[in-house]
Amino acid sequence: MSSQVNRGKGIGLSLAVGSAIAFGGSGVAAKPLIEAGLDPLHVVWLRVTGAALVMLPLAVRHRALLRRRPALLAGFGLLGVAGVQAFYFASISRIPVGVALLVEYLAPALVLGWVRFVQRRPVTRAAALGVVLAVGGLACVVEVWSGLGFDALGLLLALAAACCQVGYFVLSDQGSDSGDDAPDPLGVIAYGLLTGAAVLTVVARPWGMDWSVLAHSARMDGTEVPAWLLLAWIVLIATVVAYITGVVSVRRLSPQVAGVVACLEAVIATVLAWFLLGEHLSAPQIAGGAVVLLGAFIAQSSTPSKGSAQPVAGGSPERELSARGTAA
Repeated sequence: MSSQVNRGKGIGLSLAVGSAIAFGGSGVAAKPLIEAGLDPLHVVWLRVTGAALVMLPLAVRHRALLRRRPALLAGFGLLGVAGVQAFYFASISRIPVGVALLVEYLAPALVLGWVRFVQRRPVTRAAALGVVLAVGGLACVVEVWSGLGFDALGLLLALAAACCQVGYFVLSDQGSDSGDDAPDPLGVIAYGLLTGAAVLTVVARPWGMDWSVLAHSARMDGTEVPAWLLLAWIVLIATVVAYITGVVSVRRLSPQVAGVVACLEAVIATVLAWFLLGEHLSAPQIAGGAVVLLGAFIAQSSTPSKGSAQPVAGGSPERELSARGTAA
């Protein structure tokens, strides 16, 4: 029995690492498409719509969620899918992929700020320490001593992505439960993608997209790569496989362990962008990124049990959703 448990945890850990790698590679694959001529919103629309079509059978299987959890589905689709990804892809068109993702990792700290100053509920000292570390680390990442080393609008777009995560966290916490009535996370993800695709269709207006870009090549630090191959990676690996492996891994691991592994996403994205896109970060920025991740982890691991007066925070909307699915 013990060997089976250890084997299950080993499989869960492998899936969690695989999910982090898949999620971390989305920005690295998307940026060359944007630089090749596609609008960031069009890339997001392609990603979300393609993934929604692949996961459509899951939506049909869990169609009861439309009646039981319309607010959760709308919140995940609007904020966790459309909002986060649109702002993130827009930000990486102006700033390095690793920096944009590190700014997003302020979300757990921002959730705690919402709880403390808006809801006026107490937070633990460890959580407050996590916020301080995350903010201090971010100051190093953006090199505030040089008057911000990156495009200010790009940083604001990345921060907007983090704020969309906060909005989803708050909505998810208000509508969360456990036991047999807990929604299946894969069903929520499927409907979230469908909702996000519908919203992005109106916003992005894909009928005006330059489809010819997908028939040519994009450049990754001087190397020609077929555009369709990058799109296939974004849709199938960085979205569908990433979400599914993330959910399955959390069901085999504790949410705390999965949260630690989730922090690898930012590290992987930064390393991939370094080698594949030539986006090098300085030593102070790398150190600051490590501090941001440490602060995000402390803020996340300070989450108390359900029903207490403390906040709920997580690494990203899909991680939060997956963690809730373990209660079922």
